[in-house]
Amino acid sequence: MWTRRAFLRGGALAVLSCGWGGLPSFLARTASAEPIGKTKTLVCLFQRGAMDGLMACQPIGNESLSKLRPQLLLPAQGDTGLLTLDGRFGLHPGLQPLHQHFTEGQLAIVHGIGSPNTTRSHFDAQDYMETGIVDRKGAASGWLNRATGLLGHESTPFQSVAMTESTPKSLYGERPTLSISSLDDFKLKASSKETEDSLEKLYQSATQQALQRRGSEAFEAADILSAKRYQAYKPAHEANYPNSPLGRSLRQIAFLIKSGVGLEIAFAESNGWDTHRGQGKHQGAFARRARDLSESIHAFWTDLGSYQDRVVLMTMTEFGRTVAQNGSGGTDHGRGSCMFVLGGEVNGGKVYGEVGSLTKDSLEDGRDLPVTTDFRRLFAGVAGQHLKIPTGRQLFPRWSGEPMSVLRG
Repeated sequence: MWTRRAFLRGGALAVLSCGWGGLPSFLARTASAEPIGKTKTLVCLFQRGAMDGLMACQPIGNESLSKLRPQLLLPAQGDTGLLTLDGRFGLHPGLQPLHQHFTEGQLAIVHGIGSPNTTRSHFDAQDYMETGIVDRKGAASGWLNRATGLLGHESTPFQSVAMTESTPKSLYGERPTLSISSLDDFKLKASSKETEDSLEKLYQSATQQALQRRGSEAFEAADILSAKRYQAYKPAHEANYPNSPLGRSLRQIAFLIKSGVGLEIAFAESNGWDTHRGQGKHQGAFARRARDLSESIHAFWTDLGSYQDRVVLMTMTEFGRTVAQNGSGGTDHGRGSCMFVLGGEVNGGKVYGEVGSLTKDSLEDGRDLPVTTDFRRLFAGVAGQHLKIPTGRQLFPRWSGEPMSVLRG
C-alpha cells in the first residue's frame, strides 16, 4: 500500500516508470502554477571507454612525448595544430567549441586525474568511479545517489535524472531516480479510472502543507514532461545540437532545466573512447568523438542562456591511455586522464593538476601518466561548492581526502 509521503515523494516516479500514456485528469487540475525556484543543477557526463587525456589536452614542447607518440603528436600551431590554452598545454582541434569557454573563464581542465585503484579493466574502473568506493566492487549505492540524499530538502520526482535506458551505477541507491532514454516517448497515465480515483484521493488526503506543495509541483512537472511539450521545444538561437546520442541527451537535459521541474542532478553518457587502434591526429577516431563531445556541450551551454549561472557540467572517464602509442596507431589502457568542468561559477581558463616530465622514469609502471589527483577530490569539490552538500564520508565512504576547488568562492 502507498503511504502519503511515499506517493508524494516517489509515487509519480513509479507511475512514470511504468510507461503508461496520457495524463490523468486530476493531475492537470491539481497542478501548481508556481515555479519550483532557481534550482541549481549538476550535470555529469561519463566518457565511457577511457579518454586519452594527453591527446585532449597535450603538453606543448615536451620532448619525451614527441618520441613516444610520433604518429599521434599534434603540432603546436597551424590549421591542424593545438589550440593554445595557458602556454603549457594545447587543446585538441576537435575540441575547438570548448576553447571559447576556456578563454572566457568558464571552463577548467583537471589533468593527471583518475582513480587510486590501478585496475585497467573498463568494467571495474567504471564501477569504482561511479560508486566512489575504490577498494570494493559492487557497492550498493552510487556517489550521485548519495549526493541527492545530502541535498536535504523535499524534491520532485525529477530531482535526479539519467538520460539512459537503464539506471547508471552513479545513481544506484535509496533515492528515487528517473532514467529516460527519450522524452519523445515520455508519457504518464494511471492504468484505469479506478487507479486514477485512488491516486486523486491519496493526494487530497495529504494535509501537510509541504507535502501538498511538493505534490503539486510533481504533478506540474509530469504535465510539463509530456511528449507533446518536448516535441514542440525550440532550443535557443545558435544552439546547434549534433544529431547524436549525446547531442540528444544534452538537448533533453537543457529542456528539463529550463522547464523548471526541479532537476538538480543529471547524468549523460558519451561512448566510444576506447582508441586501441587508428586513433588518428586531427582526423580519426579520437577527433570524431572529440567533435561530438565539444559540439554537444557547446550547444547545451548556448541553449541554457540565462540559466548558465545555475548549472555546472563535469565530465568523467574511467582512466586514461598509455603515454606511448602502440603498433596499431592507437593507445592502450592507462592511468591518468583529464576532465572538464564548465559553469558560470567555475574558476576557469586554467589547467589544474600535473603531468610531469613524461620521461620513462617519471611514468607509472614505466608506461602511464601517473594519477596525481584522486577523482574524488574533484567530484567532492564540485558537488560540495555547487550543490552546498557535505563532502565528507557521507558522500565518499572510506575516503578522507580534501575536496579540490575549481569553482569561485
